[in-house]
Amino acid sequence: MDDGKPTGPQAKWWSRPAEGRPSRSGPENRKPETQAPENQASETQAPENQAPENQAPESREPESPAPEGREVQPSLPSGPPLHEPDEYSTPPYGGPGPWAPAPPVQRPTPAHGTPVPPQAAPLPPQPSPVDPQAAPVPPQGAPEQPPYATTHGAGGPGEQRSPSSQWGQYDPWGAPGQPLTQAGPPAGTEPGNRKNRRGGAFAGVLLLTLVASGIGGGVGAYIERTGGLTTVELPQASHDNSDRAPESVAGIAASALPSVVTLHVSGTAESGTGTGFVLDARGHILTNNHVVAPAGSSGDITVTFSSGETAAAELVGKDSGYDLAVVRVKGVSGLKPLPLGNSDNVRVGDPVVAIGAPFDLSNTVTSGIISAKQRPITAGGEKGDGSDISYVDALQTDAPINPGNSGGPLVDTQAHVIGINSAIRAADSGKGTERGGQSGSIGLGFAIPINQGKRVAEELINTGRATHPVIGVTLDMKYTGDGAKVGEKGPEDGPAVTKDGPAAKAGIRSGDVITEVRGQRVHSGEELIVKIRAHRPGDRLELRLTRGGKELSVTLTLGSASGT
Repeated sequence: MDDGKPTGPQAKWWSRPAEGRPSRSGPENRKPETQAPENQASETQAPENQAPENQAPESREPESPAPEGREVQPSLPSGPPLHEPDEYSTPPYGGPGPWAPAPPVQRPTPAHGTPVPPQAAPLPPQPSPVDPQAAPVPPQGAPEQPPYATTHGAGGPGEQRSPSSQWGQYDPWGAPGQPLTQAGPPAGTEPGNRKNRRGGAFAGVLLLTLVASGIGGGVGAYIERTGGLTTVELPQASHDNSDRAPESVAGIAASALPSVVTLHVSGTAESGTGTGFVLDARGHILTNNHVVAPAGSSGDITVTFSSGETAAAELVGKDSGYDLAVVRVKGVSGLKPLPLGNSDNVRVGDPVVAIGAPFDLSNTVTSGIISAKQRPITAGGEKGDGSDISYVDALQTDAPINPGNSGGPLVDTQAHVIGINSAIRAADSGKGTERGGQSGSIGLGFAIPINQGKRVAEELINTGRATHPVIGVTLDMKYTGDGAKVGEKGPEDGPAVTKDGPAAKAGIRSGDVITEVRGQRVHSGEELIVKIRAHRPGDRLELRLTRGGKELSVTLTLGSASGT
């Protein structure tokens, strides 16, 4: 065999050579059409559809199996019989002989999708070099060994092939009268199919070109927009100019900041920075007394608005007992007063926002909650004589307050002022509440309730001075027991209870210990002062006190005293 290579679609019928014998006709003796395979020449030339006379037996090899799915289609021969009947009964016309039928044609099965190569056209018959007269005649009934035929195959001219190769394309089970092999190009190689494949290939190339063009255009546009493949462009949200909700911190800050100012104060000995807020369109600004104190009587006060504009200010009035002061700017128009709230409506846990200039950082906004109410605090006392001590029934907040926030507003969710930021609890000193120190916030800030600030501001604007409510007693500040004890002596060794004062009229005596004010417990003399100053002169108060182990209740009307 030729190592599985097909030898071409050709098969031959063989008879014994008989020179000069007449031909026999008949349908049973009709031979199929013979074709010479590619690279294989017949030993004699003969016209198509006719077998040559005196043709010598030719050896054949069985062909390789046909490709999978391809069937050998025989066709009916046409024309007269190729030769006369064989009187020697040579197969296949006679009985069984040495040339028994070959097995069915088998062709190799290609891999799926592998096209079957077209078969070349057969070569024209070549003259056989073998003399038909010298062909040996095998004995009757004995196995005949036909000579080897010369072929022009894979081995080149002169190569010998075995006799069995002559039956390589013989199919005894094919349809009667049909050719043993199918002539022509293999299935799937017709010109029409080639044209279809060419059209499909062209369409595929065209589609690939369009897709590549689109991708290339997109890449080019991206490079042009971003400045190149090596340029990093990070995702970012679009610009948003929408307003924030009015009750949010951002909304509160946007509403309150135009009314908040930063104060720079300088005097002969010292200087300072603080905060204030606009009270009215006339230019009155409320702040802390300790903010403007460095200016003294001849210092300078400069006000800087949130827009960055600055203006000179003058002192209208101040009160050290309440730690409040009012200054005024002139020649400034378009001022926006900050609305005042009601500190009596505040509840613990309410959200608040503190605005100021901590450490001279203007327009700083912090937020927190009201962490306590009516927290009695005292601040100041640097002078040593007690004239600079302030007593505040304060609002406590955890909104960060630092030096520079003093005098700034503490506002609610409606951007209404409910307190004036005044003091913080310093962690490094441990000595109590400080004003204007350089310690940072630890979450304990204190603000003067706006109800008290409003009354004092009105008095300072109208009269230049503030009044303090009093009960007309001198307290023993060294008393360590629970409550506020009335002293034994007053100033300059005078009586501890002022004659014809509110306390004297109510029956309070020296040595009594006051324990409650309007139902609120009092633990020290400072707390009693804070509780009394949280009211206005003329208010009626109910007090509880202890005298000789007995508890008493008295009612009095608060008097008035000028502040400093």
